[in-house]
Amino acid sequence: MSDPNQLPIPAADALEHSARVVQHIRQRIAEAGGWIDFCSYMDLALYAPGLGYYSAGAQKFGEDGDFVTAPEISPLFASCVSRAFLEVAYCDGDSSAPAQTILELGAGTGAMAAGILQTLQRMDALPERYLILEVSADLRERQRRLIAARVPELVERVTWLDELPAEPIVGVIVANEVLDALPVTCFDVDKTNRIQVMGVEAGESGLGWSRRPATAGLQDCILEVIENFGANWPAGYASELCPALPGFVDGISSSLERGLILLIDYGLPRSDYYSQERSSGTLACHYRHRMHTDPFFYPGLQDITAWVDFTRVAEAATDADLDVLGFTTQAQFLLAAGVEEEFASLLERSGADRDPREQIQIAVGLKTLMMPGQMGENFKVMALGRQLPHGPASVCVNDLLHLL
Repeated sequence: MSDPNQLPIPAADALEHSARVVQHIRQRIAEAGGWIDFCSYMDLALYAPGLGYYSAGAQKFGEDGDFVTAPEISPLFASCVSRAFLEVAYCDGDSSAPAQTILELGAGTGAMAAGILQTLQRMDALPERYLILEVSADLRERQRRLIAARVPELVERVTWLDELPAEPIVGVIVANEVLDALPVTCFDVDKTNRIQVMGVEAGESGLGWSRRPATAGLQDCILEVIENFGANWPAGYASELCPALPGFVDGISSSLERGLILLIDYGLPRSDYYSQERSSGTLACHYRHRMHTDPFFYPGLQDITAWVDFTRVAEAATDADLDVLGFTTQAQFLLAAGVEEEFASLLERSGADRDPREQIQIAVGLKTLMMPGQMGENFKVMALGRQLPHGPASVCVNDLLHLL
């Protein structure tokens, strides 16, 4: 965890952009009477049109950005995701007809889309169309360039969307590291065991935390979330709740007529998420490949995330008439999806001319994806579905649904 005081200083143009973001947030705070919930702040810092981290044009992914996601770490990730699709893609029981549509939410650099299309082409199981829901015009262009470079013959199958499709699809919806970027409400517990909402004020020295007592409705909502395991939080305990999560799940449910939803993100079952030992919450910020905990460090220039309460995802799915098909760790998912076979196939396809250093790089990338205590265990995979006879074995063979 990095000290915010020791993070790299942004370039002059980036500083100017952040100043515009701060001014926009200050105006919103003033309009709200001098205080906003952190959830509103996070939404503005990440998604304010033309200003927020995901809406503006700053480099976000890869070596020159702020973080690297699994599809950039190794092409094997997209290959295994594709194999999971194939396990359940034949929604009509016709093994000669793959899923009609794949919808990817927040496609990052486009690496996973390109990898999925490459894998399904190799397996003669291409979808009729590949949809990408992407809010950032800059990322759309980057995705388009990468897909055109890697699978030029397939780029015409890809369509970019501004919102979820109006007509429900038959096929697969996939979201990798999307849920963690949904804005969260932050709270802590005072000495009288009352829940306080952690919001944001604007002072002379900048933006900063400011607490207010939780409304009766929010306090009841938080207590309802944890009532099943009766957490007894000590004074000073802090955590988060994602108000947008049920609506997000309901939205993607409405976009699926029949098929599979695959959600991949770092998160925990509720009993672990809200355990007494996890007393500082999960909120984290990412800037230039350094993780820290100051969400007010140059707003608009850094990512802000929180881990996912997968129990709440499962509850929201059930409420949205989706079937909760499976839940497992990323490491177990990759193993069950045939990552070892894909690794051998990748080396074989590359032939004897591949630079040994590239082989080492592939092996290191795979290790990163599967390392215990890091991505391999911290990242979870949840399969939801509608009108499917079963979930993908890659998610269900080491199923952890009983932990939810």
